[in-house]
Amino acid sequence: MAVALFAAPLAWSQPVNVGGVLVEDLPLGARNGTSNMHAEGGRLYAGPKLVISDDGQSFSFADDDALEPTASGRVTIYSIDVEGDVIWIGLGFNDVDSDGSPQTAAGFAFSTDAGQTWTYRFPQLDAQDDTVQTYGVSMLEALPVIVPQQSPPFDVDYDQVTGDVWMAGWASGVRKSSDMGATWDRIVLPPDTLDSIDPQTTYTFEYAPIRGGVQQNGFLGFSVLVDEGETVWAGTAAGVSRSDPSDIDPVSGDRAWRRFYLNGTGSSLAGDFVTSIEEQPLGDPSMPVGDPANPRNPVWIIGWPSDSGGENGLTVWLGDDENGDPVFETRLSPANRIYDTAFNGETIYVAGLDGLFVSEDEGITWRTINTFRNAGGEVIPLGPEVGVFSVAVTNPGTQDATIWAGADSAILKSTDGGQSWVAFRVNVPVNPQSPTEAVPDVESYAYPNPFTPAVDGYCRIRFDLANSASTASVRIFDFGMNLVREFDSPVASGSNEVLWDGLSGDGTRVANGVYFYVLEAGSMELDGKIMVLE
Repeated sequence: MAVALFAAPLAWSQPVNVGGVLVEDLPLGARNGTSNMHAEGGRLYAGPKLVISDDGQSFSFADDDALEPTASGRVTIYSIDVEGDVIWIGLGFNDVDSDGSPQTAAGFAFSTDAGQTWTYRFPQLDAQDDTVQTYGVSMLEALPVIVPQQSPPFDVDYDQVTGDVWMAGWASGVRKSSDMGATWDRIVLPPDTLDSIDPQTTYTFEYAPIRGGVQQNGFLGFSVLVDEGETVWAGTAAGVSRSDPSDIDPVSGDRAWRRFYLNGTGSSLAGDFVTSIEEQPLGDPSMPVGDPANPRNPVWIIGWPSDSGGENGLTVWLGDDENGDPVFETRLSPANRIYDTAFNGETIYVAGLDGLFVSEDEGITWRTINTFRNAGGEVIPLGPEVGVFSVAVTNPGTQDATIWAGADSAILKSTDGGQSWVAFRVNVPVNPQSPTEAVPDVESYAYPNPFTPAVDGYCRIRFDLANSASTASVRIFDFGMNLVREFDSPVASGSNEVLWDGLSGDGTRVANGVYFYVLEAGSMELDGKIMVLE
């Protein structure tokens, strides 16, 4: 793989002492919350603003106009796929100018040279007169999706074999591009009333993911995978639809599909709302796919409950039986949602609200990591409740295998199978040599500000310490300068953050309003303002 060069506006790099624990740097321009990750060999790609690590020690920030299209909200990464030197990024945002601030498509950015150059593509939308969809011998009435609202690119998968790009875009359904995103073809999947469709059969159903407020769940795309055997898996709000290469009609080029969902049997999905589909690479790539000596790779499917019931669960496809029917087994059913899956050989990692689940026996038994500690055994201060939203493994199957976990306040890295971790966060310096509007010259600052304790967990007071004090004393006052809270925090020479959880001295949540902090460490005294807003 070629080595990419990225613009990285990082003029400051040193660990930050956060409550007595050292946290490493992410570059300026990145974000602390990490909802998307992808590993390709030894390289990690992470969002919501694209940062890349080649060595596991430092990060570069991908600063390119293709990743920053104009929108009425903050554009972030919704999906990532990397195959060799080809990178595809799905972009979206919350449209603050529309009622309810719906999730909205912002287009795509792709690179064919490992990220050295980027190209932007517009969102996958229809023309207003795209009211008919041809599927094999059928001419289906269709509802064109002409606005980007409710159609963010939740998943994207580049097929190295064909050069096709597949994407799942909720209201815009599952689509495929054969010209690197210049145009997108709508993919007709089985509607809620059918378990399968075939291009040689005539149908009269309407192809309309949403019509008049009524959802056709089988058309609402959330995840997509093209596996090692060129089988396409499409996750929807009504289960998963599958199409093998043999299902392609030689006349029309359209695919036959079979839909699998929660059906009350032992071989069933855990939940119909299929949010993630990942392939576990166990086979020998030098042997033919499906050879008796080289069984197909397992495919792991995350399902959430839907209107038809079900539970949060991780289901594995173990191949087909003698009748060609898939064999599904649910291997994990946590109480809360799970989001992402990654693999290191036979070891499985699952990111979820309850933490990071780990199985070393193909999902039969699991352990959960919900307290992340550094090599010294100290707890890394992430937040009152640690949810993990993404997971990836670089250099899988080698002694250099590294686990990456994306939390809502940091990227976490482990090189010892999850026993100890290093945290990475954005470090915006105080007193910079070259102040800017984004990085002003201040003695200290508090963030996030406004601070919402139930969402943010901590408000972090950032400052630099030149003296040798080991403890900082922090006092929080309300607008009337009444003392609300007083606490001490361990500090060290250099960059520091102390954490306030939004609680008063008696352990109750403070009311909305303006608060002031006074921080003393040795001979240094700093003060600032915090707005609390639930």
